[in-house]
Amino acid sequence: MGPLQERSIHDFDDKSASSTTKVFPKMNSFHAAEQGPFPGPSRVGGVNMFSCACRSIKIVVFSNKLNLLMPFGPVAILVHNMTGHHGWVFFFSLLGITPLAERLGYATEQLAFYTGATVGGLLNATFGNATELIISIHALRNGMIRVVQQSLLGSILSNMLLVLGCAFLSGGLVYMKKEQVFNKSTAVVNSGLLLMAVMGLLFPAVLHYTHSEVHFGKSELALSRFSSCVMLVAYAAYLFYQLRSQSNQYVPLNEEGSPSGASAEDDDESPEITKWESIIWLAVMTAWISFLSDYLVDAIEGASSAWKVPIAFISVILLPIVGNAAEHASAIMFAMKDKLDISLGVAIGSSTQISMFGIPFCVVIAWIMGRPMDLNFQLFETAVLFITVLVVAFLLQEGTANYFKGLMLILSYVIVAASFFVHVDPTKDDKQLET
Repeated sequence: MGPLQERSIHDFDDKSASSTTKVFPKMNSFHAAEQGPFPGPSRVGGVNMFSCACRSIKIVVFSNKLNLLMPFGPVAILVHNMTGHHGWVFFFSLLGITPLAERLGYATEQLAFYTGATVGGLLNATFGNATELIISIHALRNGMIRVVQQSLLGSILSNMLLVLGCAFLSGGLVYMKKEQVFNKSTAVVNSGLLLMAVMGLLFPAVLHYTHSEVHFGKSELALSRFSSCVMLVAYAAYLFYQLRSQSNQYVPLNEEGSPSGASAEDDDESPEITKWESIIWLAVMTAWISFLSDYLVDAIEGASSAWKVPIAFISVILLPIVGNAAEHASAIMFAMKDKLDISLGVAIGSSTQISMFGIPFCVVIAWIMGRPMDLNFQLFETAVLFITVLVVAFLLQEGTANYFKGLMLILSYVIVAASFFVHVDPTKDDKQLET
């Protein structure tokens, strides 16, 4: 009786283990990947690690058609070393960074499966802006302050108009028979922070153009550095507010505007790579973007001369479109799944992070480097930002979205792009005549 009972228990354990493997194959595979090499000979463990690495490379590198542009990064380095033609170096660097920025967003989305919706939204915004911040730091090191200012401004404009517009348009076309809804309170908070950022940029510009500085050439810089520190404190308080007080702000809303439960589609979604693989890929992509950004920044002025395109257009329009590739993909994907709150968290949250963290952070970094970067983005750029924030705030105040609103935002971005194509920064002689 004892052996038979013991054998039946073993049979039951084997059956339950096999049924568990059949029901949760993904869970078991990811659990094994997280544990690393399973107990056994070292050769078997090495084979397992090699197979996990190959699987991760196949998923991250070979699963997206946009990654066909990755070889243009090494091509840019070769062109730089062999010919030194700045126009082609800039063009190939731009193409090479585009898939890296998108894959950076993909790795962030995979990591968000393990961190939760709120932290995942913040991670999307943070690593989505990593490309712009890396390019800005390289430009600061080369003393290209106007490129830093205009590229950060362009990132805000691109996220608010182009990325959000594409999300509204694609979501509206998929769900044409109903209006998509999102959390109005979150949109109002982000709009208020964007208006605060506009205030921080507006006062140094007004101080400069009204010639009302107490110490000419010094008060404007001192005000900018002080305002930057205040904006960083405000952004830290905003993060605390998001993580502690508004932990459910990324939960999708139903048509009545109340939080809806998780759908069956959400339950079917699972990460494709493990947590540590996501972290490693984030580090690899960030390092490669930083390396290519050095070539990109060095070639901006040469590309402007070779293509006869204003540096302002390259900085405000071209660079942010590449840097916002991750936001583009994420915002559109979530909008088409009727998760508009996450799309807003990526697009508007990214704009908020650039305006309240990215710009003040660069001012502080420039202060440490001894570079006189201030918050005076010149009158034209400040006016464009102010009007853009007002337009987006009015469109978000109802808490609904449709394809027409998306089209309005995209066409507004076309007007902004055309404006910067005919805009040239005033030279030092022009500034002296103004004063």
